[in-house]
Amino acid sequence: MELEALVRAALAEDVGDGDRTTDWTVPETATGRARIVAKAQGVIAGSEAADLVFRTVDPALTLDWRRQDGDRVAPGDEVLEARGALRSILTAERTALNFLGRLSGIATLAARYVEVVEDTDCRIADTRKTTPGLRALEKRAAAAGGAMNHRLGLFDMVLIKENHLRAAGGVSAALRAVEALAASERLEVEVEVRTLEELDEALTGRPARILLDNMTTGELREAVRRAGSRPEGRPLLEASGGVALETVREIAATGVDIISIGAITHSAAALDLSLLVAE
Repeated sequence: MELEALVRAALAEDVGDGDRTTDWTVPETATGRARIVAKAQGVIAGSEAADLVFRTVDPALTLDWRRQDGDRVAPGDEVLEARGALRSILTAERTALNFLGRLSGIATLAARYVEVVEDTDCRIADTRKTTPGLRALEKRAAAAGGAMNHRLGLFDMVLIKENHLRAAGGVSAALRAVEALAASERLEVEVEVRTLEELDEALTGRPARILLDNMTTGELREAVRRAGSRPEGRPLLEASGGVALETVREIAATGVDIISIGAITHSAAALDLSLLVAE
């Protein structure tokens, strides 16, 4: 969904046919300023969506962003100052904060994972485990936190997973089925394997990436060794499944190239932000 349509839908959901509280308590002519302030440490994301919320409610508002996507904040840091009609600012408040808090939470969690492995050669990636309709924004937020965007959807990469393998008749059969078609559309091919035996089978098909699903760190190290021993070079190796902040560094130390983490988008807590009207 395009951002403008998404913002309008979010405002319609919240405002409906009118903001009764604001309209009945705030004089129509009242103007002033309000600040969005961080109440926790984190990384900002979603400023474009929040900005559009305010401008959709009232194009005459003046918005001064003190932090941009990817910027770090600490408690008390000012993120935005909005000036203009107070009715407009208060009507836009919750929808803007919902976008900003949710997306900043994703950026913050992504940054925490990235920091843990920053002195390794391993990259952190997001997944397709996103909120329906918000994928583009959530993946942008993950990138603001330093994570690598995996595929955007089913259309821009071939990722053969467990159920595809069962339907196709195994690793080799699935790779043969997609090889020519993927090449014709210039799409990368990745195949998921759950055992070292499946890894050996996948290596004969030479996909661009191999997803090592729920393997132990010992199995991951052996997978890296086996893939690296191939004279023609090895595909990128991606580890996934059971990854947590407490385990991600140990996984990165096995030598895998990418660690994909669904929790970055499906389990991130919103960053605590508040909007306060100045006295």
